[in-house]
Amino acid sequence: MNQEIFKRYEKKYLLNQFQYEMFLKKLSHTMKEDQYGNYTICNIYYDTKQYELIRNSIEKPLYKEKFRVRSYGIPNHQDKVFLEIKKKFDGIVYKRRVEVMFEELNSIMNDGFMKEGNQIMKEISWFFQMYQPEPKVYIAYDRVAYYGMDDPELRVTFDRNIRWRKENLDLSVSDDGEKVLGPNQILMEIKIPGTIPLWLSEALTESNIYPISFSKYGTCYQAHLYKDLLTDSSLQSNYNKTSYQQGGKIQCLAVS
Repeated sequence: MNQEIFKRYEKKYLLNQFQYEMFLKKLSHTMKEDQYGNYTICNIYYDTKQYELIRNSIEKPLYKEKFRVRSYGIPNHQDKVFLEIKKKFDGIVYKRRVEVMFEELNSIMNDGFMKEGNQIMKEISWFFQMYQPEPKVYIAYDRVAYYGMDDPELRVTFDRNIRWRKENLDLSVSDDGEKVLGPNQILMEIKIPGTIPLWLSEALTESNIYPISFSKYGTCYQAHLYKDLLTDSSLQSNYNKTSYQQGGKIQCLAVS
């Protein structure tokens, strides 16, 4: 079972088609498209019954964490999928993941965490004991990624056609879903272990591209999923306060 550990800064930017084409030209001499070309990333995000993890994340705490299962394309039984814990502390993102065979996923998720000896699986086991999360939303998007010719750890990714669904939470069903962004909007992420190079910072400024706070799962929750807390009485039980979005601001709803 392979393990991967990432520690880096991640900055996000929302581009229109014109900005995307302009910025891509500026990258052409210093960055190269990776070997995978245009590919689809599929995710199932887990959360507590009352969406406590994403509600906490939206409040921008010093520390936050989330768990997801990820595949590249629609997996069959012989494909690999990834169990990922993503943590953010003081602006630094720590991503830890292990790969498993898709055909083994259900048994691992049900009772396999404690049987695995590696450190990341132990962390996942602790996460599930702590939060008792369940599958909440499926999110997929089409990505093109670039890496620095002189610094391969510098990565720039472009995500289009971000889509979501809250039914059929199975990676192998399809990659269909309702759109999250407008048709000409592209989410760009810059991922780097340290500070952004001067040439890249200048290219962003020249293209009128500035960082934003954006979460794919958070956007789905604020636009759609928070309504579950308002309409499903089983989600309201044993819970006193629920965050939800109204008029572009996070408000507080008292639940009896």
